[in-house]
Amino acid sequence: MAEPNFDAQILPVRNEIDRIDRELLPLFLERMRCTERVAEIKRAAGQPVLNAAREEAILERVRREAGEEYGESAAALYRSIMAISRAKQHTMLAGSAAIRALEKDSPRAGKADPKIACQGVPGAFSHSAAKRLFPGAEPLFFPLFPDVFEAVRDGVADYGVVPVENSDAGSVSEVYDLILHHRMFIVGAAHVAVSQCLCRAKGTGKVRKALSKQEALQQCTGYLGANGIAGEAFSNTAAAARFVAEQRQEGLGAVCSADAAEVYGLEIVARDIQNTAGNTTRFAVISREAVLPEDAEKISLCFSLPHVTGSLAATLQRFAVSGLNLTKIESRPIPERNFEYDFYLDFSGNIHEAHTLSLIAALSEEMPRFSFLGNYKEI
Repeated sequence: MAEPNFDAQILPVRNEIDRIDRELLPLFLERMRCTERVAEIKRAAGQPVLNAAREEAILERVRREAGEEYGESAAALYRSIMAISRAKQHTMLAGSAAIRALEKDSPRAGKADPKIACQGVPGAFSHSAAKRLFPGAEPLFFPLFPDVFEAVRDGVADYGVVPVENSDAGSVSEVYDLILHHRMFIVGAAHVAVSQCLCRAKGTGKVRKALSKQEALQQCTGYLGANGIAGEAFSNTAAAARFVAEQRQEGLGAVCSADAAEVYGLEIVARDIQNTAGNTTRFAVISREAVLPEDAEKISLCFSLPHVTGSLAATLQRFAVSGLNLTKIESRPIPERNFEYDFYLDFSGNIHEAHTLSLIAALSEEMPRFSFLGNYKEI
């Protein structure tokens, strides 16, 4: 319980803070009314919303006038106010015709009886994801992730199913790089529970070396280490299972799913050998064209950032101001540009809602290398 003396001392200060806040709010509202007038003037003059040079000049003045102790804090406050002002202007001007046309004109449902591409061979976790996402479809299998993207790009397949992250091993960096390189759309996603098994060909003795995809081996380091089993990277969990079945090599095993073991006739030595319970891999569906269901719930974007102090923090704050929850942020180096990055973002939202569309449209006009990657449902 607080001391009575404390309450007596702090109450006048709190009252003073309340008074200042009451004075700040009308000033903020007055500023926003000015923002609306600026938007109308820019509309008539055909001028863009963002004036980066003016904003930076204001921030520099604020830092200087606030002094060394509070300069950066004051700049952060003003940066937020300017971001809110820009958002209002973007809403009024309905900018970014390309994004708004995409939202309006894209189909709301995917193709009937589509051709699906997966990396690996039958029995892979990608195969399991494809069966969940496209019941009844028989996927086309390709050796490598780039082959899947090229199949979709060239029209050999309508959609590709690729893993993007695992709850234990993290992101599949190669796939993120391919998504950013090809700038394809994501039109669906699924979470597949991962139950890894140690398998061998019957009669080949104790497993001393296990083949599997690198991410799968990372998920099972505890079991493999405790049993003295060396891991060796292979292109795919199911491909490793097939290789082990074909080679029937003494002491050679595979880390794969029970489905893959059944497909290739392997004996399961141990089940559920992954490090953590509840291990899950998230798979994304890639497409040449956007599909934007009315009830979509997850949005993916990609962009780089201006070389301005605090640009990442200011950008992320705009999602909070719009009431949107970020669920993932991934940075990937831009090829041939030293220490420059693309940022891949996932957040909960629906592009058909006005405030979300306005934010995406605003970012598309302000951010370098911007790409809207999709709005889709996850299962």
